Amino acid sequence: MGCKALVLAEHEGGAVREVTYELLGLAHRLAGEAGWGAGEIKALLVGRSIDGLAAEIAGRGAAEVIYAEGTAVEQYTGDGHGRTIEKVVRDEAPAILLIGHTPNGWDVAPIVAAGLGVPLATECSAVTFEEGRPRFTRKIFNGKFIQVVELGEARPLLATMQKGASPAFSGKTQGTVRKVAAAVAEGDLRARFVEIKKGEAGAVDLTQAPIIVSGGRGLGAAEKFSVIRELAAALGGQIGASRPVTDMGWLPHEHQVGSSGVTVSPKLYIACGISGAIQHIVGMRGSGFIVAVNKDADAPIFGVAEVGVVGDLFEIVPALTKAVKDAKGQS
Repeated sequence: MGCKALVLAEHEGGAVREVTYELLGLAHRLAGEAGWGAGEIKALLVGRSIDGLAAEIAGRGAAEVIYAEGTAVEQYTGDGHGRTIEKVVRDEAPAILLIGHTPNGWDVAPIVAAGLGVPLATECSAVTFEEGRPRFTRKIFNGKFIQVVELGEARPLLATMQKGASPAFSGKTQGTVRKVAAAVAEGDLRARFVEIKKGEAGAVDLTQAPIIVSGGRGLGAAEKFSVIRELAAALGGQIGASRPVTDMGWLPHEHQVGSSGVTVSPKLYIACGISGAIQHIVGMRGSGFIVAVNKDADAPIFGVAEVGVVGDLFEIVPALTKAVKDAKGQS
């Protein structure tokens, strides 16, 4: 019993949500920095009749999966899941509890924090050890400021993490599954699950995109984003944007990358006409490979790019699109 890091696993429609593996990847990195053993990383899965998901998580990052099963937690409610999570945390006494900053996560995390009497850091983009103490980076005042906080001596340290803030755990583990009863019965629930309503099909989720082509104010107008769309389509990627683009209404807010948008970590990130304000850079610097195209040789974006191209994006981007299509044998 007991662990150093406990990750709340999420699932939907019979599948584990990718944020679970992102949290496990973060937990393994923190374990390396803190000197914890990989055997002290556990995951908590709450639900009913999802034994296969528990086994999957045990094979991909968790030394042990605590599977809290019960009819009352078959569907998510903050009431039922909150009390179940709190009970497991009290039993396991982890040093840190990581929850995804998802609709379920941002609902249940404050409930758990209040029940345990510990502080909570929400919507964090990074966790690092400095002088042996974990520090949490998060945005405040609608993304206008970046805040780094310590959570004091209370345990567990509790935080919700942005999707895409950490690379997903990609290795294999031989973890075990331990089934426990959920800490709540159906008759004890004060809230009742009714239904899930899905948003419109085709909604953008940049946090899961392996390739992102982003445009900035340097494009000059909304209609000129066609060059960005064509390159993204040729690469099989998604379209991103800087904050000025969404503020001016050129693209919906869901495309915004940065401290007041989403944090992304694609394999390839191409920034076109983006100067590289710190608010944008904090949202994409975790990308695997960064290419920047900008006519200003002194643009800050070149400081984080592996490849920087100084020139007119309206000449360079179409040429790059053509090269991609030619390489793929497309007309």
